[in-house]
Amino acid sequence: MRAVRVVLAEDGALIREGIAAALSRFGYDVVASVGDADSLRSATSAFDPDLVVTDVRMPPDETDDGLRAAVTLRSGRPGLAVLVLSQYIELTYAAELLDSPGNAGVGYLLKDRITDVGAFVDAVAQVVAGRTVVDPQVVRQLLRRNRDPLQRLSEREREVLALMAEGRSNAAIARQLRVTDAAIGKHITGIFTKLDLEQAGDDNRRVLAVLTYLRS
Repeated sequence: MRAVRVVLAEDGALIREGIAAALSRFGYDVVASVGDADSLRSATSAFDPDLVVTDVRMPPDETDDGLRAAVTLRSGRPGLAVLVLSQYIELTYAAELLDSPGNAGVGYLLKDRITDVGAFVDAVAQVVAGRTVVDPQVVRQLLRRNRDPLQRLSEREREVLALMAEGRSNAAIARQLRVTDAAIGKHITGIFTKLDLEQAGDDNRRVLAVLTYLRS
């Protein structure tokens, strides 16, 4: 039986080597071990792995490059299992990965979890088997966020929404926060999106957003 082929992406050399060693020890074939998102894409194309294990943040931008690459690869390769590792609980990233298209296994673990090699390898096996594995701390945060939709908003977006609830216009909010009208427009669009308010005219969505704020 062929060993499960793995492409590993992690910009920290010591962590990368440790994960690769643990996977190899338990019979996985680490066909590529890379340190940036572009190399992750290239290696996946070249080696056609069964599983990608990747960090969220890595070069070239040091933001969410690893996650973006994972979501893209998962949508383009339905049979590719993906396990994402994160240093911190980043709910937007976790939700985006779990909502991404694909019928193979998917997982989102905090890096603290990989210090327990047995638990980490068990999570890998579950993802390879087609299951969904989410760190318990992330699950608790996601449940809490789903109970309070305003938790999805950034601090600035909540500030803008509070001023909307006071009846302020976009121009008035911009003056209050000392930013441009365009910046406020972008924040309001973000509010509509994160509160799952369907396109039905900005006036209606504005009212619905304010109602959500007042109910929370």
